[in-house]
Amino acid sequence: QVQLVESGGGLVQPGGSLRLSCAASGSIFRINAMGWYRQAPGKERELVARDVSGGSTNYADSVKGRFTISRDNANNTVYLQMNSLKPEDTAVYYCNADISPWLDSRMRYWGKGTLVTVSS
Repeated sequence: QVQLVESGGGLVQPGGSLRLSCAASGSIFRINAMGWYRQAPGKERELVARDVSGGSTNYADSVKGRFTISRDNANNTVYLQMNSLKPEDTAVYYCNADISPWLDSRMRYWGKGTLVTVSS
């Protein structure tokens, strides 16, 4: 069993910053990718940023230049540094991980989500 635990959400004023964290624990043979998605009220869940192990990093166009994804591989943790936040960034942010719990396996896991509210 694999668990993803997020932290770091909250209320911030427009133009402010927040840093989200997500730690993976449990049965982990290899982490293939980690990333963040978000879902605003009344909208579908969308990709924010994703980092492929040993590969590329992708960002949604709406957050390029403002958000940065990073990884601490030793601790199976992914971060999302969010700067210059806008009201339209308000959403529940979900951690997502593509993990091999054992050799020749591959599954996607989701965290429970953390709420980010950008408002004055």
